[in-house]
This record gives sequence, structure tokens and C-alpha cells, in this order.
Amino acid sequence: MREKLSLATARRVALAAQGFAEPRPDGSLTRRHFNKVLHRLGQFQIDSVSVAVRAHYMPLFSRLGAYPMAMLEGAATPKQRLLFEYWAHEASFLPVDAWPLWQWQMRRAERGESIYTGLAKFGRERADLIAEMERRVATDGPLAASDIEGQRGQGGWWGWSDAKAALEWLFWAGRITARERKPSFERVYDLPDRVIPQAVRDLPVPDEEEAHRQLTRMAASALGVATAGDLRDYFRLPAPNYKDRLAELVEAGHLLPVKVEGWSQPTYLSPDARFPRRVEARALLSPFDPLVWERSRAERLFDFRYRIEIYTPAEKRIYGYYVLPFLLGERIVARVDLKADRAASVLRVQAAHAEPLAPPETPAELMAELKLMAEWLGLERVGIAGAGDLAPALAAVG
Repeated sequence: MREKLSLATARRVALAAQGFAEPRPDGSLTRRHFNKVLHRLGQFQIDSVSVAVRAHYMPLFSRLGAYPMAMLEGAATPKQRLLFEYWAHEASFLPVDAWPLWQWQMRRAERGESIYTGLAKFGRERADLIAEMERRVATDGPLAASDIEGQRGQGGWWGWSDAKAALEWLFWAGRITARERKPSFERVYDLPDRVIPQAVRDLPVPDEEEAHRQLTRMAASALGVATAGDLRDYFRLPAPNYKDRLAELVEAGHLLPVKVEGWSQPTYLSPDARFPRRVEARALLSPFDPLVWERSRAERLFDFRYRIEIYTPAEKRIYGYYVLPFLLGERIVARVDLKADRAASVLRVQAAHAEPLAPPETPAELMAELKLMAEWLGLERVGIAGAGDLAPALAAVG
């Protein structure tokens, strides 16, 4: 057992746990590659913003390279059903065999706990409509909110129609689930009995404490080395009594207490953590990639301060609208504001900024990754807009 880790070692452990210590596959990608990433990460966070590409597609690209998007899309369809949707870190695609691990959250949601305050209030006040929507799904089959006449909302929680709110309450409570997504990315709801395979529904359902222990072990395996806060945040587990779950896992040998150079919080190592001597990664990362989605962890590991600026007024943005960190070797060395201009078939680099101590090869390596991403997205070229200190060097190697 290692009782102390240098920051550099912790960084390599974290990168290895996330799949960045292995070379990308040569040749064609298979379902085995997909499954390995899925079960390593435990979830793909869903985000509807498609200015470059929707966030749930990116973790596979970051680790595998130019995989066929149909591989992910098919995994969430009734024909394959390797994934289901639920609220984990946020709205996420999860391995279908994890369905029993989320029953505790569904029961909480039914009681109006661990759910949006407004939706909990809606659940108390509109039980009649909720029952009607559940009946509609049960008798009429798969249903989207927009399929209900006169029930089109304006988008976002504040713009949901009453029917959409009722369906989302049922979704959170696990009484319906997402069968698939429409081309517009709208959820199509159905009963779990018609979506989740019988073999999965027959699996034992752990009690809440055991589910939290299992999810924490999954988080530890995905993170490699992590603070208590990192572990709880990975699946957004409840704070009350979480210290007890950590103590139980330590006692059972499923978490190993360690100290990491410069970290003051209680920290734990996964028993299956790997210790590569070096990591030679190259990847563009979604803002919602589990390597960087917990911003304080990104600062502790990489000295990389990262905030997404989508909701920041344009004149107040520092780096851009939709900024992707660029991982090279063992460090995050740059960030780029990207937009997929599909009409012009161009991946537009609207801004590019180097991090302090970015190595000389950063522009060439970043351009190579941008070209790979453009090809993956079916775009003909990369266009450099010129903003940011790294943009001239990118243009020069382009």
C-alpha cells in the first residue's frame, strides 16, 4: 500500500483510471472497445448543446479516436439496450445493468426528495395529471411530450408544459423511462417493463446504503485517486451519512486512504489503481468529461482553472462560448473554443489559448487532433479564426 503520492503520480493514476494511459485502438473499433470505456467511466453525461457536438459523444472520441457515432446511438435503442437514461452526475447514459443501483434514487424522487424543488411541488399538486400521463404511456405506448396536443412547452424547466413536467416526474421516479430519443433529441418515454431487459429487472436491488457503497466503488475505480468530495460528486450521492459509507469501504479494503502532495482533504486510492511511469495522451475533452467536470479537481490535478462560459454574456467571456480543454501527455496544455459549421463543412476554431508551460509541440499536436475531430464529424477542414495567443501558431501549422 502506498501511503503518500506525489502530485505527478496522482495525475498519472487519474489519467490511467480514465483510460488515457492506453494507446487508441488501431484499425476498426468494436463493441468491446465501447464497453470498456463505458464500464470504466460508468456514465456518459448528456448535454443538448450541439455547437460542436453533443457532450455524450465526446468521451468515446477522446479515448478511442474517430469511432462511429452509431455505436453510441445504437446502444441506447431498444434493439441493443446497453444503456439507459437517468439522473446520475447529471442526466446521463448509464450501463443498463446499473438499473438496480438507482432504485433508491427513484424511491426518493417519488417522495419528493433529491429532485428539483419545483418538480417535487408539481408532484404533490398534480397527482391527477401524473396518473393520467402514466396511464397514457401504459395504454398508448411510447410517448413524447410534444405528441400530446396542446402541450408544447418553451424548453428548459421554466418552459415545460404541464404534460412534460408530469412525464419528467414519472421519469425521475422510475415509473417510466426513456425508450429512445427523437431526431430533435426529445425523449420518448415508455414503461420500464418495455425498455429494461427482464434479466436486468430480475437482478437483486440493493438497499440504499449498499447502493451507495457500490456506486462509490465504481467512482473510485473511474477516478483512481480522489478526495471524499470527488467520490461523492461522481454520481452526486447524498451528503448525509456519506462519511459512514467511506469508513465502511475503508474497513472492507475497497478504499485505501492516502495523502497526495498539496491536497488537504481526506483522499482515497482505488485498490485497482494503475501506476504508469508516464502517460502519452492526446485528446480534446468535452466540458462534461469526467476528467474535468469537477472543476476543483481539475485545478488540483492539473493546475487548470476551468469554467464554462455558455451562460456568460459575450462581452464578459474570457476564453469563448464552448471551450474544450486539450490534454497532451500528462497535462492540459491548451483550450479551444470550437464550433462545427456544418453548412460550410468547417470545424471553426474561434479562439485558442495556450496554458502556462505548454510545450513547443502543442500547436502541431492540437492541429492534428482538430483535423481528426473534423474528419470524425464529417467536416472537410479546420478553420482558424485568429483569437487567442495560440491561434497564429495553429494557423501556421495548419
